[in-house]
Amino acid sequence: MNIPRRRMLAGSLATGMLAGGSIAAASEHMLVIDTHVHCFAGTSSSAFPYHPQAPYRPVAPTPPELLLTRMDEAGVDRACVVQPEPYHDDHRYLEHCLQIGDGRLKGTCLFFASQETSQQTLRELVNRNSGNIVALRVHAYAPERLPPFEATSLRDLWRTAADLNLAIQLHFEPRYAPFFEPLIRMFSKTTVVIDHLGRPLQGTPAEHAVVVGWADFPNTIMKISSLSDSSQYPHRDLAPIVKDLSLAYGSSRLIYGGGFDEHASGISYRGTRERIASMLEYFTPEEQAQIFGGNAAKLFRFL
Repeated sequence: MNIPRRRMLAGSLATGMLAGGSIAAASEHMLVIDTHVHCFAGTSSSAFPYHPQAPYRPVAPTPPELLLTRMDEAGVDRACVVQPEPYHDDHRYLEHCLQIGDGRLKGTCLFFASQETSQQTLRELVNRNSGNIVALRVHAYAPERLPPFEATSLRDLWRTAADLNLAIQLHFEPRYAPFFEPLIRMFSKTTVVIDHLGRPLQGTPAEHAVVVGWADFPNTIMKISSLSDSSQYPHRDLAPIVKDLSLAYGSSRLIYGGGFDEHASGISYRGTRERIASMLEYFTPEEQAQIFGGNAAKLFRFL
């Protein structure tokens, strides 16, 4: 899809500002793509209710119309809407977001390997939204909601996603990383996106070292997102962690995400990207262009 010249220039200018203007030498056609956005209809919505077993219930709506407005204000050209846990595997609101996005938004779906209908429902969702569902998210975060690591159902769901040309998007605490490694090896031609730096602050450095080591697998992609402040518990500086990960994975296997929620303004949304860019100053302007849009454009087929 062609991008209006105004949007191209806005995205280029925004990203040029991130690196103190040094990135302005890169192509003016550079895309900016946020690969991690959540949208919610809010607790007052009867059309898109939360699942009865939702682990949390955001009150304020963050509709796709608001997202698109903030994207314009922050110089974000495209975004991936990630199915959040409050909806479980009910994707009606995600499909609504994709419809409103009209080509600017793509989606990551969420299914559970423990449910017998997941593979069939996944196929139906992907076929119904041709080209717009680009990844399947798997959680291993809350102990009471872990995937069935020892069962064949997780492998079968992974294979179904691979057959549908989807990436696997992993959200996990580092202690669960070893359980995913056999599948990353087995499906070596399927891209695996690691959410939120592999959650380094939710594990020990030794546990997270496994995630850093996954850089040896060429099918892995690291997402730089969910960067907490060192003033918050556990009071660890993320900058050295980002540097270790980014140098291990390299500019061609990094993507960025985050900054949009119900409190976001165009300025704060842009600020999230600026903060990430400040941690990546050792990359060239062309490499930063890959990280902030080029890699995601290829991975999620925005081209």
